[in-house]
Amino acid sequence: MNIWFIVIAVMVLSFIIQQTLQSKFRKYSEIPTPGGMTGAEVARRMLEENGIKDVRITCIEGQLTDHFNPETMTVNLSESVYGQRSIAAAAVAAHECGHVLQHAQGYAPLKMRTALVPVVTFANRTVQWIILLGVLLINITPSLLWLGIILFGATTLFSIITLPVEVNASQRAVAWLKDSRIADSETAPMAADALKWAAYTYFIAAIGSLATLLYYIGMARRN
Repeated sequence: MNIWFIVIAVMVLSFIIQQTLQSKFRKYSEIPTPGGMTGAEVARRMLEENGIKDVRITCIEGQLTDHFNPETMTVNLSESVYGQRSIAAAAVAAHECGHVLQHAQGYAPLKMRTALVPVVTFANRTVQWIILLGVLLINITPSLLWLGIILFGATTLFSIITLPVEVNASQRAVAWLKDSRIADSETAPMAADALKWAAYTYFIAAIGSLATLLYYIGMARRN
């Protein structure tokens, strides 16, 4: 019952955080950057000032779909960030470039997360089916359920490691926006606020994943 209470609480908090995040980005998307730079221009300048020359800036579809892809060495900015001249766009663009700097400097949590990607990709495709079969066949092959739990544990570990990666990228972004004077004393707190709420989504996802993992472990132990 305690686990289910946590799961329901996580779902409610996740909804609240997502709604607040979207509200924050809509609000800060109306606030122009002091220098009037677009998200793409902010990203290029941040990379150039940090001596990064082998990363391309691209525009992709969607909203808040922005990400850095180390395999293709591209910072992929959504349409609402790439060409927008707002503090929200600047914050997102700088955050993604923060990941580029982590990659260039060998930031340990990012390296750990990257190493887990193949395992997590496989787990995301198979874990629910393995756990379902493990529950149905618990009296025949109890080890199958534990295999599913191990795979789910890998996704939980991935979620937990993601937290310092995202927080550190945001810290790098806000610090650089201030130092470069792209954000001033009025807009820098707005950038920090937007990125803070984005980080909350990763935090609540990690809590939800951990609660689900504990539920599966409790199920296996009872049987």
